[in-house]
Amino acid sequence: MSSGSDPNAILTALERAQDAFEMVGRGRTEFEEGISADTDWKTQLTKACRLLEVVEIIQLQDGYYIAVIELCFGAIERSIEAYALSMTDDTLQDFQDHQFSYDRAHQIGLFERDTAEAMKALYSDNRTESYYGGSRPTAEQAEAMTELAIAVHEFSVSQIREGGVCLCD
Repeated sequence: MSSGSDPNAILTALERAQDAFEMVGRGRTEFEEGISADTDWKTQLTKACRLLEVVEIIQLQDGYYIAVIELCFGAIERSIEAYALSMTDDTLQDFQDHQFSYDRAHQIGLFERDTAEAMKALYSDNRTESYYGGSRPTAEQAEAMTELAIAVHEFSVSQIREGGVCLCD
């Protein structure tokens, strides 16, 4: 893997991270509380809940706009995926492309075409720019994304037939 010139601290940390994701070599695995392991849709839904919980926590610290924006895009996608997985024969493997979630949201009737396309455009135009581009995230962007993520999450939860899974409230 390495020719020997990379820092040992990085190589050691990399190996540890690989082991952690493969769940080997660390004894008993400690999973994050609150994230359901029952079914894929419940896992995705509860991941969205946890992401929104973190958004609330870091907004109290003020000034971490890029983190808020990233978490909100993640919560939106996990919420849409939860709906799709619970209401269709879709699988998690179908959602390996970020933008697929927005396309699928319209295809399965969660959102009208214009809304799904607007959310997809918001993602492709702004998420990429805020993360990889040279622009600096703003408080207004973070607040707007929080409002959108909460609205998408609440609506998705309300459309899923089985209740009592959402961790919010």
